[in-house]
This record gives sequence, C-alpha cells and structure tokens, in this order.
Amino acid sequence: MQPNDVGTQRDLVLYRIEAAKEDLKSAKILRDADSYKGANNRAYYAIFHAINAVHGLRGVAYKRHKDAIGNFNKEYVKTGIFPREMGRKIAGVEEIRHASDYDDFYIATVEEVEEQIAVAEEFIQMVEDYCNQHLDDIL
Repeated sequence: MQPNDVGTQRDLVLYRIEAAKEDLKSAKILRDADSYKGANNRAYYAIFHAINAVHGLRGVAYKRHKDAIGNFNKEYVKTGIFPREMGRKIAGVEEIRHASDYDDFYIATVEEVEEQIAVAEEFIQMVEDYCNQHLDDIL
C-alpha cells in the first residue's frame, strides 16, 4: 500500500488491531520506566483502538471517544457479543485514564497500571479473535 492509498475495510480492521497492540506495547514500556500516568493513557488507547477495529468490521467510524465506546456497549456488550464484565472493565480503564490525564494531583500506582494493562491484553485478544472470525464477512 502506498502512503496515500485508502485501503480496504479489511485493511482498516487489521490496522486498528495493530495500533491497539502498539499502544499496549507502549503502555508496558512506560510501566517499566515508572511512568504510570503515561502507561494508563496508552493502555486506554490500546482498548480504544481495539474497539474501533470492531466498529471497522461494519464500516463504522466515530470521531468522539464517547460515541465509539457508547456504541460498542450498545451493539456488542448489551447484545452479549462481548461479556458485560468486559464492558465494566473498559469503563474502569476509561475512568483511570481520565484521572491520569486530567486530575492534577492524581497518583497512579504500579498495581493500577498492571490492572489496566491486563484488561487491555485480555480485550485485545478478544477483539482479535472476534475480528478474525468475521473478516471473511467483509470485502
């Protein structure tokens, strides 16, 4: 693919999964460097890109995080495609990321970061499995 090529819907889904994995890798690097707020941010973005990979299967894109997560919960969590427990975990990750990024005196801990990373790893694997099962359904 050339720099200005748009790519296929399939390319988009795979690209978003790779973006999620890269953000997860960054979260681990930041954790290992004792940069916990940054690690929380990257773990959240790993999940966000994975959510967008799922939306990509249907050719859907959202500009706002709130819309992407809200529609994911509506279309995939409430319908049982992804477990409700994962929906709750994602909400927790989002809350921690927001505190890490915007609360002046928020102190992130290594334990918290480990949990954020664990949720991101679990979710990315679920998304990758789901997307692999449905990639043949798209062009």
